[in-house]
Amino acid sequence: MEMIRENIRNIAIIAHVDHGKTTLVNEMLKQGGVFRENQQVADRVMDSNDLEKERGITILAKNTSVNYNGVKINVVDTPGHADFGGEVERVLKMVDGVLLLIDSFEGPMPQTRFVLQHALALGLPVIIVVNKVDRPDARCDEVVSEAIDLMIDLDADESQLDTPIVYASARAGTATLDLSTPGVDLRPLFDTILQYIPAPKGDPEGPAQMLISTIDYNEFVGRIGIGRITRGTMKLNTMKTRCNYENPELHESFRMSSLFAFDGLKRTPIEEASMGEIVAITGIEDIMIGDTICAPDAVEPLPFVKITEPTVVMTFSVNDSPFAGREGTYVTSRHLRARLMRELETDVSLRVEETDSPDAFRVSGRGELHLSVLIENMRRQGYEFQVSKPEVLIQYDENGNKMEPVEKMVCDVPSEYAGAVIEKIGRRRGVMDNMSGMDRVRLEFTVPSRGLFGYRSEFMTDTRGEGVMSAVFDHYEPYKGDIPHRNCGALVSTETGEAVMYGLFYAQDRGTLFYGPGTAVYTGMIVGQNARTGDIDVNVCRQKHLTSIRNAAGAETAMKLTSMKALTLEECLEFIDDDELLEITPKNLRMRKRVLEVEMRKKLAARARRSEG
Repeated sequence: MEMIRENIRNIAIIAHVDHGKTTLVNEMLKQGGVFRENQQVADRVMDSNDLEKERGITILAKNTSVNYNGVKINVVDTPGHADFGGEVERVLKMVDGVLLLIDSFEGPMPQTRFVLQHALALGLPVIIVVNKVDRPDARCDEVVSEAIDLMIDLDADESQLDTPIVYASARAGTATLDLSTPGVDLRPLFDTILQYIPAPKGDPEGPAQMLISTIDYNEFVGRIGIGRITRGTMKLNTMKTRCNYENPELHESFRMSSLFAFDGLKRTPIEEASMGEIVAITGIEDIMIGDTICAPDAVEPLPFVKITEPTVVMTFSVNDSPFAGREGTYVTSRHLRARLMRELETDVSLRVEETDSPDAFRVSGRGELHLSVLIENMRRQGYEFQVSKPEVLIQYDENGNKMEPVEKMVCDVPSEYAGAVIEKIGRRRGVMDNMSGMDRVRLEFTVPSRGLFGYRSEFMTDTRGEGVMSAVFDHYEPYKGDIPHRNCGALVSTETGEAVMYGLFYAQDRGTLFYGPGTAVYTGMIVGQNARTGDIDVNVCRQKHLTSIRNAAGAETAMKLTSMKALTLEECLEFIDDDELLEITPKNLRMRKRVLEVEMRKKLAARARRSEG
């Protein structure tokens, strides 16, 4: 018998990156009474991961809950970056509605379209929340019109188009339904959630059934499955059966050893939970996302959402540089393989494939940021390895034509820099779809994914740091032809040793250096960027010859490095070319040539020229 649980609401907060999701959840927790009045609360308390705190972005979807007027509101905070869209896609199966946050100035952006499309496809009701209404440049009415137009464009049905509009300032913790009446607190938002988001509906008396949408890990209890109970009641210490819609042969019995409900930021142990609740369970070692937990006498697996396929691939391999094994704890192919396979258990957007070599693995993800976050986590955990240049995943249509992924790119730039951006994107095989605005211009492009590799740093230079850009995968199109990866060469070390001021001072005339004095370098390691095309071999270990002239001794102290730039992980991935690798250790990032010996590289280059001729 179906029943409606009026004392529960399950919602997800979705938005483009930096539109204020995590800040809004912070304020909802404060006003929902989760924190004591005198409790010190960190900004963006939901971003608990070290990388999330450092980068100021949400990487993993997280569950929390707020109690308001006797109703428990389960809230899922989701990432805004397109590269972590898989997190958003799977958690939408747990909720009955979404809050769509939109910046009052920027309006709907590429990721807004992406997450809204998935929510509408699942038939979820949407509450539009125009955030940052206290911005001096806010254009709330236009943004609401743009949001409704986007919903119409995405084929929203009439009930979804009849959506309430809430105007909020997440930082100030206020919301209002009418711009002419300033908000005081978030009550209007809470009231709208209770009124518009449907309560969970199902059979609380039927056999238990629950779909696992998220996996967490705890070193004491092992893997923790998080999901929503779709039917019946889950009770502690009862036997359950694990099954999977995609794997009909899977039938595994286990005893549920613990059961947790989300209470604010805590997980509270409970004895039982009924239909509509979002809970966490333990008791099975290899529980996976997409598994269904059922009563043993009613094994009925639930279908899981189809996750968008990866678009970018890199090769992860064992470090074989001259400095291999010096700085990492886990350096063998066995360690590397085990770590990548473990990542597959929690990241549904990732793919890992074996290669012909036992020391190398093809790792596919949703974008450069997706893979760079994995790389950064691995190096912090003590892994040492090397990776190749990111490449797009090419597909072929039924006629055998080559197809490549293209992205929708939107950027806001001062009008005087728009020409430079249009020219650069044109060179990268991009097509401009729309241009609007006066002082600040909004440009919309369709660009091949590989055309955006390495472009972000160029974009920031071309717009003097004032531009804002974002892109999200859109679809596959016929291959666009060659795109030049980088218009400069590399400065490559010819010696193994320690870089010294004398050698670096004379090498900097050739371009921009990446390392300073005292850095350990080896033959074939990239130590800088050539100002022109083509690589140049330099000796940064070169010492000054001793002379008998005494007044020359102070000359070295006057030497200064004028052009030096330390690269981040993302910048290194953007810089490396096909014949180069990035060596990653817990302490250092080193770019290098695949072939380290100078003479061997020259022979291979000469052979390549002869074959082309």
